[in-house]
Amino acid sequence: MGAITGYFDVAQIVLYVFWIFFAGLIFYLHREDKREGYPLESSTASGRYPIQGFPAIPKPKTYKLPGGKIVQAPKPERDTRTILAKASSPAVGSPLIPTGNPLLDAVGPGAYALRDNHPDLMVDGTPLILPLRAAPGFEVASEDPDPIGMDVVGADGVIGGTVSDVWVDRAEPQIRYLEVAVTTGRTVLLPIHFSRFNPAARRVNVKSILGSQFATAPTLANPDQVTMLEEEKITAYYGGGTLYATPARSEPLI
Repeated sequence: MGAITGYFDVAQIVLYVFWIFFAGLIFYLHREDKREGYPLESSTASGRYPIQGFPAIPKPKTYKLPGGKIVQAPKPERDTRTILAKASSPAVGSPLIPTGNPLLDAVGPGAYALRDNHPDLMVDGTPLILPLRAAPGFEVASEDPDPIGMDVVGADGVIGGTVSDVWVDRAEPQIRYLEVAVTTGRTVLLPIHFSRFNPAARRVNVKSILGSQFATAPTLANPDQVTMLEEEKITAYYGGGTLYATPARSEPLI
């Protein structure tokens, strides 16, 4: 051993080995993080084309999910939705301007992923998120204000509806959504993180959208359960409102 160390700097060799290992680790992790959201797509006048970057996207892995479903990552299918927006100028990278209802066009802060159109599940196979009317054993803590019956007020001070129920995450547990009966007779969900309570006035204030815009929020196919895709669309609607609820919000100075 002494003869070897007389000709080689062992500490330096160990350092080089560590550098090679660490570089390989970075390469591996960077490639693995491309299993979701890739390939990126560049939109030009001639169409949409994929961009992989370096390193390239890894080969798909197969995952077995509860219930026997099998998925691959990266997914072999591509998102072929039409982009409901146009570039503000011919320059590459120009901001996109929605061409329809900006809260529903899935653009900018209103964009959403195409998750599976079935509810997120508990370990026993039952829906994770349920309204209190369908979740025995759950109730609003007596120390907290009960939002049921409170008016829901938009950023313009206009009442958009009334809280008719509370949707809870049974695994956490915590409130995920408020069910709002809007003035048009529809029922929509309001993510709790977009809500600010005023117990004294019996009001729930929402700054992301206007009172009239609750009427066009996404609804549920099943009134007693919410799918993961519906959750994406609901959250995107209120997220889109933070920029598009009024024309002034998309200007340089809000």
